[in-house]
Amino acid sequence: MANKPDLLDMTLEELEQVFVSMNEKPYRAKQLFKWLHKGTADFEQMTDLPQALKEKLKSGYKIGRLILLQRLASSDKRTVKYLYLLTDNNIIECVSMQYEYGMTLCLSTQVGCRMGCSFCASTTGGLARNLTAGEMLAQVLAVNSDLSEHNKPNINGLVLMGCGEPLDNYDNVVKFIKLVHDPLGLNIGYRNITLSTCGLVPKMYTLADEGLNINLAVSLHAPNDNIRRDIMKIAHAFGIEDVIKAARYYFDKTGRRVTFEYALISGINDRPEHAKELCRLLSGFPCHVNVIPLNEVKHLSRKRSSEDSIKAFIDILQSKGINVTRRREMGLDINGACGQLKAAYLEKERG
Repeated sequence: MANKPDLLDMTLEELEQVFVSMNEKPYRAKQLFKWLHKGTADFEQMTDLPQALKEKLKSGYKIGRLILLQRLASSDKRTVKYLYLLTDNNIIECVSMQYEYGMTLCLSTQVGCRMGCSFCASTTGGLARNLTAGEMLAQVLAVNSDLSEHNKPNINGLVLMGCGEPLDNYDNVVKFIKLVHDPLGLNIGYRNITLSTCGLVPKMYTLADEGLNINLAVSLHAPNDNIRRDIMKIAHAFGIEDVIKAARYYFDKTGRRVTFEYALISGINDRPEHAKELCRLLSGFPCHVNVIPLNEVKHLSRKRSSEDSIKAFIDILQSKGINVTRRREMGLDINGACGQLKAAYLEKERG
């Protein structure tokens, strides 16, 4: 079963080739594609497929699925964090968030992460492996199923901000984005998809030329190279000016405004002079800064800035004409940071 190709990982064109290889009509691919993207994981439930065809599919292919290990709902019921088991016994997390404009899913793109940012829980164990496009899609389908059971609307927005660096898994991530955008499937608009990167500059240029026009969020977290290198390993490979230049290219190429994520860390990057330096760095760039009060991780040393420091930092950016918001904090009571739920689960399993 594990070695069979996963049908969730296939585009419509790839499914058509599957049916051609079985001497079946290519139009069957559309029927199967629709069933798969409704979350149907049992061939027997696909009522418009002949039984003989179902048997062929069963013998040669699988439909990937996730096993729910843990579900934690916030006290206001608007945020739910899920812990899922993959077929190879790896564990991933994702989070659904209900806003006034709909339901957004923050999903994982890798098992772990190798970027090594000093304030992030999801990178402490390193990178186990990339997720396939089908495994990313399976997160959306599994959460949609859960939302339906709780009388909630389906996911209509995606943020690739869970565990992993999306651009470090470029091909699978782009394939996934195209899969969820397909009108015969979930039909999620590109403008409702945001990809977050810590700044893999070459891949930022490649993504800009991809023609997807999704939203790009760049984890900046510092106004200069010295601070950025102290808290983010990736900064040793790509300087901050190169990151900004790539972000400007993305904006010029796609017309999509870039968001710079800036986690405020006490005594590191949260002083007034840092805010002023950030303003100079972003001068003339029609971007957006998302200030994030650090979500502290117990086994990491970085600490959250004080409320006074957070307010002063935002005030300085606003005074210089920078478009800035403070990230809405959701799910703090359910291990809100990436990697925290998984770490807690594994600690419990180890006893």
